[in-house]
Amino acid sequence: MALLVFLPCTCIICFLSCLLRIWTNHFVLQCLFLTAVAGLETASLCRPRIEVELLVKGHSDLGEVAPEVKPSDSQTSVAIADLEWREMEGDDCGFHYGDGTNEAQDNDFPTVERSRLQEMLSLLGLETYQVQKLTLQDSLQISFDSMKNWAPQAPKDLPWHFLRKLQALNAEARNTTMVLDSPPEAWPTEKGGQTEEGMMYWDPAEDVAADIYSFSELPMPDTPVNPLDLLCALLLSSDTFLQQEVLLKMSLCQFALPLVLPDSENHYHTFLLWALRGVVRTWWFQPPRGLGSFLREDSVVLSRVPTFAFVRMDVSSNSKSQLLNAVLSPARRQWDCFWHRDLNLGTNPREIADGLVEISWFFPSGKEDLDVFPEPMAFLNLRGDIGSHWLQFKLLTEVSSAVFILTDNISKKEYKLLYSMRESTTKYYFILSPYRGKRNTNLRFLNRLIPVLKIDHSHVLVKVSSTDGEGFLRRIRAIMCSVARSPCRRMSVEDMAHAARKLGLRVDEDFEECQKAKDRMEKIVRKIKDVDAYKRDELRLQGDPARKAAQAEREFCQLQWASEPPEKHRAELRRRALELRVQQNGQEPTSGVQEFILGVSSPSPSERQYFLRWMEWGLARLGQPRPRQPPETLLTLRPKLGGPSDLNEPLWPEPLGVEHFLREMGQFYEAESCLVEAGRLPAGQRRFAHFPGLAVDLLLGGLPLELVDGATLSIPVRWVTGLLKELHVRLDRRSRLVVLSALGVPGTGKSTLLNTMFGLKFATGRSCSARGAFMQLLPVAEGFSQDLGCDQILVIDSGGLISGALASAGDRFELEASLATLLMGLSNVTVVSLAETKDIPPAVLHAFLRLEKMGHMPNYQFVYQNLHDLPVPSPKPRDRRQLLDPPSDLSRAATHLEKQGGGFRTLAGLTERQHVWHIPALWHGAPPMAAVSLGYSEAIFELKRCLLENIRNGLSNQNKNIQQLIDLVRRL
Repeated sequence: MALLVFLPCTCIICFLSCLLRIWTNHFVLQCLFLTAVAGLETASLCRPRIEVELLVKGHSDLGEVAPEVKPSDSQTSVAIADLEWREMEGDDCGFHYGDGTNEAQDNDFPTVERSRLQEMLSLLGLETYQVQKLTLQDSLQISFDSMKNWAPQAPKDLPWHFLRKLQALNAEARNTTMVLDSPPEAWPTEKGGQTEEGMMYWDPAEDVAADIYSFSELPMPDTPVNPLDLLCALLLSSDTFLQQEVLLKMSLCQFALPLVLPDSENHYHTFLLWALRGVVRTWWFQPPRGLGSFLREDSVVLSRVPTFAFVRMDVSSNSKSQLLNAVLSPARRQWDCFWHRDLNLGTNPREIADGLVEISWFFPSGKEDLDVFPEPMAFLNLRGDIGSHWLQFKLLTEVSSAVFILTDNISKKEYKLLYSMRESTTKYYFILSPYRGKRNTNLRFLNRLIPVLKIDHSHVLVKVSSTDGEGFLRRIRAIMCSVARSPCRRMSVEDMAHAARKLGLRVDEDFEECQKAKDRMEKIVRKIKDVDAYKRDELRLQGDPARKAAQAEREFCQLQWASEPPEKHRAELRRRALELRVQQNGQEPTSGVQEFILGVSSPSPSERQYFLRWMEWGLARLGQPRPRQPPETLLTLRPKLGGPSDLNEPLWPEPLGVEHFLREMGQFYEAESCLVEAGRLPAGQRRFAHFPGLAVDLLLGGLPLELVDGATLSIPVRWVTGLLKELHVRLDRRSRLVVLSALGVPGTGKSTLLNTMFGLKFATGRSCSARGAFMQLLPVAEGFSQDLGCDQILVIDSGGLISGALASAGDRFELEASLATLLMGLSNVTVVSLAETKDIPPAVLHAFLRLEKMGHMPNYQFVYQNLHDLPVPSPKPRDRRQLLDPPSDLSRAATHLEKQGGGFRTLAGLTERQHVWHIPALWHGAPPMAAVSLGYSEAIFELKRCLLENIRNGLSNQNKNIQQLIDLVRRL
């Protein structure tokens, strides 16, 4: 009170007034309290009260709760809580949600929220792709950066660095950070002299005109960009086809995939249904009644599985993402499917990724020690608080079998949020921390929520860090298995998209071009009841007519090389081939082929791309995989030299694919061209002359085209010539080519290797054809074409070549020897993929000898891939000798085919420009939950760098133009 002497009179009066107000309020509160206690005592006689016994005891899964309170204290707490509940029940507890755009609708400065995305895109150099989106072809261009393992030097490098790492299936793609390539004295003082790799700085000088108020919402100069922000910014700047490729590569790396992409600036969120359609997984399926396990393959978009959502309410000291990773991981190793706070850059604040919903799956491998669940399950993770992203939370409650809510606090606001879900049929589980939050308040509100959410004590868990973490994980998994065994909601991603539409979310495939393409695909596919019958009845120019025509033309070409070809026999072959072409030309395209032609003739490039993707998926659904035995009974897929091999047979029945429809178009073009050449048809009456132009449009759009017919193992010369001529016209002055081909034994990963190196789309696995060859075009950036010496790289992927003794090969060897000679003769660089150091296919030996005789010596790269998760041997001179000195019987047999008698040369003597690569195992762990190993990704990158260096340094044969390639096709 002595201090009051020094205060002015007005201050003293104010002080006394405040004291009087406090005393008055205290008196009123006491009166209210006594009234409430009396009311409670009366009410307790009328209705029972639900108690959370598990929570009020101090020895449960909830850990130690608050000390035991005295009866008077308990009555006081109950009275206050009852007053709060009465007040809330007097309010409208139904929570009204808006568009789920965080708190933007109540923000006094909405422009700051809207500009956050713009500033992030500007920071990453993506603002130019908001209207004209980044395309898949943009990401595939060969440039200077394709040859070096570079680190980003500026924020604008980050998206491209992430894309290249992801294209190479590098598991460290999410660790994309920026390092500064400048001397310390050149750094601005704001950066504080930090030099650690992994720190990415933002330079405000790049945008001096930016709103000053937006700076507080953006990464400061010493703050790295959160990887989830980078991912969201990249996806928002990409077209739907690049989004699809990004998600496919992320799935192979076992990263969690975006399901709902937030866009707070435009006030709508996008459900990524189309982007997920390309993800296909294979797993071991255990049918009921103990019928054994079978291998099953399906799209994740179509598989109906139990789904579990993990969300945060207010704050939680437990990490959802870490908990999810632990739940999904077997005891022996940790999988970081979901990015979390303890990873590199994981603690950086999110700027635009709040509201992101991620999805991941568990698929059983058939091995009990690795399978934490007996059946496939899906897991959803909402980034951010449910109160700020109510729309996303509402979606999760409608698609999930159960929702796990992590929180430290349950207060009035959180109670109102959850009370609004009282009509929900989803099961709810709470995961609390005993060391954070107001525990007594949490107990009271949980008591109130038990009848509202229809839960019991078993639905409330406490994660105590000092207790056994494995025990807690076992309990979480037991809950999930129990939910999955009971009648529960099972939804596919397609089903989730229906729920998203009802809530007002935008679904990425709900627009005209995509739906028109889908309708056209369904017109074709719904008529296919039996694949073999459809091929026979609808694709009439293939089968026997095509095989007979190919055989006649092959024999005619062989006579061209004879020293004294019998003229009568030549005339007979010419007549037979012409008759077959006349029969083919007399046919009309069937309704399915006509519908396909209309689809690829669309004037809209994007509609053509949509149609092709829909066709691929629609046709893939028609073929069912052959049942397989459990993994422990499978024979090792390692071919044995000189004996039969399972690899000679396809793992799956040959499916009906897009290539069959294009092959039919090619046969119509071949037949018509043959008649024009023979003078049987005037050139002005041609109906199919535009077919090569349609196919080249698809090639330039990224579709692999068939170069060698897989059914007849022959090259349709007129069709391929027409394609190359049309390509020459389209490329105009940028038609200098380098040809890179891959040959080898089936199952050695040739197609996967090419796809990983260059981001290509050659078929793999079940959809991979065991024969034939496909080509795909890679553009070279204009700034790099002079240095590399070419404008395009034509990549050719062949089907598998048989291995083993020639005596068991039969007629197939001659066909495959011709195929190998053709592809190696066209190539500047040839990659030979092997499973064993001595297992060189005889067709390759034959091609070596014939091409040496012709004076054509491409650059050869031998790739030995470790298929069995064994330690990778280091390359030794002895291994090189074994590889390059094949068994003498194969050499003699191949030499005999060249009619060189007993004199033969070893493979090592053919060229000195060979290199042997040992590639580590593809998977790190056991599929289907294994990610691509980092060693595989790094080895493939080194192989790619070496191939480009050889091209750049002229170690391969002289580069070709398209006209030279046409001449080679005709000659070979």
